[in-house]
Amino acid sequence: MLMNPKKSVLLVIDVQAKLAPFIHDNAAVVEACVWLARVAERIGVPVVVTEHFPEKIGGTVEAVRAATAGAHYVGKQFFSAQADGCLDQTAVAGCEQVILCGTEAHVCVQQTALDLRGAGKQVFIVAEASGSRAPANRDLAFERMRGHGIEIVSREMVAFEWLQRGGTELFREVNRDFIR
Repeated sequence: MLMNPKKSVLLVIDVQAKLAPFIHDNAAVVEACVWLARVAERIGVPVVVTEHFPEKIGGTVEAVRAATAGAHYVGKQFFSAQADGCLDQTAVAGCEQVILCGTEAHVCVQQTALDLRGAGKQVFIVAEASGSRAPANRDLAFERMRGHGIEIVSREMVAFEWLQRGGTELFREVNRDFIR
């Protein structure tokens, strides 16, 4: 199945100030989350951002916060954002497809993805925009999620599927401003 911008939401999970420095290759993960958020905004895909116990783990890192200024922010206490109902009043509730990124891949991202899949959503994890402290945990999470029908994709797969076609002004803008 292709990701469709009219059916999609980008869900950024827990890219928070006190956790981010410990994520393997954290600068690349943060940069990929920022990139996705900016592409989503330009294409018109809604963005939802979660923060796990922000009073303890800190708020969303500044680079992601700046790229998601128009996003719906929700706090959560369960590892799965789906478990405590915090997504019920967001764009996630009304979309068929949820594109996820964030941290940690083997904890909050995975548990959210599995719960969303169990709720009947089509779920896609953006590989380079999802991280864990240990790369082995991230890789195991990807393997496990694949086994449950969750697709692991790249950020360019997301962008080009959301664009759907070339030759348009939107394609030229996104290609010029985001695709390297």
